Amino acid sequence: MKSDIEIAQSSTMTRITELARERLGIPDTAIEPYGHYKAKLSLEYLEEIKDRPAGALVLITAISPTPAGEGKTTTLVGLVDGLNRIGKKAIAALREPSLGPVFGMKGGAAGGGFAQVVPMEDINLHFTGDFNAIGLANNLLAALIDNHVHHGNALGFDVRRIAWRRSVDMNDRALRRITVALGGTANGFPREDGFDIVVASEVMAILCLAGSLADLRERCGKIVVGYTREEKPILASDLKAHGPMAVLLKDAIKPNLVQTLENNPAVLHGGPFGNIAHGCNSVIATKAALRLADYVVTEAGFGADLGAEKFFNIKCRKSGLKPNAAVVVATVRALKYHGGVDVKALREENLDAISKGIVNLERHVNNIRNHFGVPCVIALNHFEHDTAAEIELIQHKMAHHGVEVVVARHWAEGGRGTEDLAKAVVRVIETTPADFRLLYEDDETLWNKMKTIATKIYGASDIVADTKVREQIRKYQEGGYGSYPVCVAKTQYSFSTDPLLRGAPSGHVVKIREVRLSAGAEFVVMICGDVMTMPGLPRSPSSERIDIDASGKIVGLF
Repeated sequence: MKSDIEIAQSSTMTRITELARERLGIPDTAIEPYGHYKAKLSLEYLEEIKDRPAGALVLITAISPTPAGEGKTTTLVGLVDGLNRIGKKAIAALREPSLGPVFGMKGGAAGGGFAQVVPMEDINLHFTGDFNAIGLANNLLAALIDNHVHHGNALGFDVRRIAWRRSVDMNDRALRRITVALGGTANGFPREDGFDIVVASEVMAILCLAGSLADLRERCGKIVVGYTREEKPILASDLKAHGPMAVLLKDAIKPNLVQTLENNPAVLHGGPFGNIAHGCNSVIATKAALRLADYVVTEAGFGADLGAEKFFNIKCRKSGLKPNAAVVVATVRALKYHGGVDVKALREENLDAISKGIVNLERHVNNIRNHFGVPCVIALNHFEHDTAAEIELIQHKMAHHGVEVVVARHWAEGGRGTEDLAKAVVRVIETTPADFRLLYEDDETLWNKMKTIATKIYGASDIVADTKVREQIRKYQEGGYGSYPVCVAKTQYSFSTDPLLRGAPSGHVVKIREVRLSAGAEFVVMICGDVMTMPGLPRSPSSERIDIDASGKIVGLF
């Protein structure tokens, strides 16, 4: 079997101008090509089509991630190809990959096997420069803060309370906590600082939630960058930073158009992580896709307890989007892992482990249907070692919940392997109208919002926080930010904050370790457990296998 990159390199792509014109009816004047096979959509054109009827919105989510892999993005791409194969006009709406995971351990975000978006190498390596622009805008603001302090500090920054961190799109644990401005008075005032990965930057969240360039500029101005000694917030607009930040982001805010291996359209834009940010592609891209197709398939990062919860409670709340259905991706291997099986034994048939591990899938399905009112289908991403008995057991157990389980073979067969899944998705949309609702109301307190998420979605008994953290939450509540939704940052591997607790743990207590305000993105981040906003590289990172030959051909990229 060829590797992902070999499959992508042997594909025949359609020129992006032709794809836009012939498949989507987009005139050449409305796209800005970046080479032959990728382009940006003009904001003026998107404004022109905003009143068109919207297509159906399908969310791809998954069970809690495991080392066995689930294949959420691959399933999304396969489903879009499958929908087009059965005669439906469908578009993928995806996030862009971060270079940190590409060179680290998770991999890219272009799918895999015969269910990929292409040009895969470009998408996984720099793409159209969006992340670079976001990092530059983030770091321009950081530079303006230190420059302001150096030149007299007219705004009265308390240098102990500067809240804005620097950013880089690479996993680099050495930058988590640093000291800046060493070397004497010419270099400013020394202070403690740190870096977040670009996908954890508030600028990334702002870009993905903004409705327009003007909205993005205004949101950048609302960023709280620090405090005075009297604890009065200082905004980016006080530094006159929002204008130049928007200038750096004027092209990055435009959605990117590419294609699948089967030459179906895909819109890629933005990429906040699902375990430390809200984990969804941009509102602009999703809304554009909904005006260009009858079915739009999008995703939210990691398991449904993180990505889907934030998609519903943050993205849909802020944008007015209403999903028609969800697809929960699972694998036989992953369910056995949640049932306690060691990674080395996942190829062996184990019905008892599936019976134990399926509680993870059941809870995710229950959350989506009963807490958010969204009908769903289960996509069982097929692996060659899955047995008929294992598949039948999963289908039998989920039948008791009235949820269809469809085996999908898109990795090996492309769209042909997801035709049954596509039909099931269309069927559930046509026969089971969504009764979409949010988990909590805006006027609930921040503490109660967090407690609602923990108890209803995670199965926790309660939440706790140290006195200092509770005091900070109180200050945000009383400071005018209490109406914001909560964005939980925690491990993606468990419903709890302990990544080793598999299955569906209940009765645990969720401890809030830190709270951060994202006033521009308009949410409050509750950091729980040991999750990091700057990941590190593993002992053997993917970069060791990535290379380029004398002819310029990239090898080892998955």
